[in-house]
Amino acid sequence: MPTSDTALEGFDSSTFSALGSTRTVFTIGTGPAVIVIHEVPGITPLVAAFGRKIAERNMTAVLPDLLGTPGKPPSGGYIASSMLKACISREFAVFAHGKTSPITAWLRELAKETHARCGGPGVGAIGMCLTGGFALAMMVDDVVVAPVLSQPSLPAAVLKRNRDDLGISAADLATVKRRSDEGVCVLGLRFTGDPMVPAARFERLERELGDNFIGVEIDSSEGNPWGYKAKAHSVLTEDYSDAEGSPTKIALEQVLDFFRERLDLV
Repeated sequence: MPTSDTALEGFDSSTFSALGSTRTVFTIGTGPAVIVIHEVPGITPLVAAFGRKIAERNMTAVLPDLLGTPGKPPSGGYIASSMLKACISREFAVFAHGKTSPITAWLRELAKETHARCGGPGVGAIGMCLTGGFALAMMVDDVVVAPVLSQPSLPAAVLKRNRDDLGISAADLATVKRRSDEGVCVLGLRFTGDPMVPAARFERLERELGDNFIGVEIDSSEGNPWGYKAKAHSVLTEDYSDAEGSPTKIALEQVLDFFRERLDLV
């Protein structure tokens, strides 16, 4: 695994300002862009490695820094401090029911700027964990043509009413449904035993989007053939298995193919 010193080697670093906020953005590759919205605690070595896999497929991976220390490996204390930062931030709707996280407005501006710079029919976007549903919220802008939700965990499913909540407002959901009806597909990933991503959330996506929601659910039940732990969570990073034929490796290829197809690279 790359270390904190080498995790972002080969990435270009710049800043992007919009809506009164300036953040660092790491970029690698050429071609149509995919916005990679990191999970808690931040842009870890494995999140950066995922960005490289996008670049290897002739796309530009764009990683905005929203929390944490770029390149730092995860640890219990680091995850807790980043989660606390998100919980007290007004930009993340961690517990709110039926609300779009305000930070997604900044991410939509980043997507528009990136599309203008990188070209293509639009941009892809993938959220992970805390940010898993952000790609859905970004889909209200026509520039986002390939949204992927990897283990979408907001709002936190501590209340029964939040178990099937999609982390966006009713108005934004109406726009998402319109775009889905127009042919935009949404890809979602989760482990079946993940308590942070209830099955009810994917069932809701299926009800709202019909055949234009592609749900990938990976068996993490006790005794599963690939040895995924019961509460496995991070499909493409920390709980990913690169073993040939593993469900997570198949899911990774499905994500990369989804981006390439939607960005007219096949």
